[in-house]
Amino acid sequence: MLEFIARMSIAHPPSSRRRPMRALPTLIFMSRWLQVPLYLGLIVAQGVYVVLFVKEVWHLVVTSMTLDETQLMLIVLGLIDVVMISNLLIMVIVGGYETFVSRLGVDGHPDEPEWLDHVNAGVLKVKLAMALISISSIHLLQTFINPAQHSTHAIAWQVVIHIAFLTSALVLAWIERITSRLDHAAQITNG
Repeated sequence: MLEFIARMSIAHPPSSRRRPMRALPTLIFMSRWLQVPLYLGLIVAQGVYVVLFVKEVWHLVVTSMTLDETQLMLIVLGLIDVVMISNLLIMVIVGGYETFVSRLGVDGHPDEPEWLDHVNAGVLKVKLAMALISISSIHLLQTFINPAQHSTHAIAWQVVIHIAFLTSALVLAWIERITSRLDHAAQITNG
């Protein structure tokens, strides 16, 4: 009997035992699972983007012999735009779930995204801002390739919005850099 107690105390040392959480903290902590339907909805949106992509590829194949270079370029940029938005969805779904809901448990999996092992809320915000800049850049390129389709006012607003995305991303990256340096300094001081 003493041997059993000794093994149990080694398996679960007193310092690793957790106190049961009180009701309110438990409710607050468990509320993170309310985000799961949101991520599932984003997966459905991802499926819709796949259907849109296949439709656009089919349109490209069927009309390829009748398109001029500008039209072809605009369709290809539209496909790139769909892919970039889809990548943004993956970052939000995978990174958001891992950061705010629960661990995915993909450590060591050969397909584990490289960025997932160091994702946190700050890094995720910067990655999302960079993805938005990329998407905005594609839209600006489409506008500049075919400016006759847009008013000067619309083009100006696209440029202003793009500059706002750039500025926001730079500020977010700067804040993340400062925050990570402060966290690192605190770890050194406390460790």
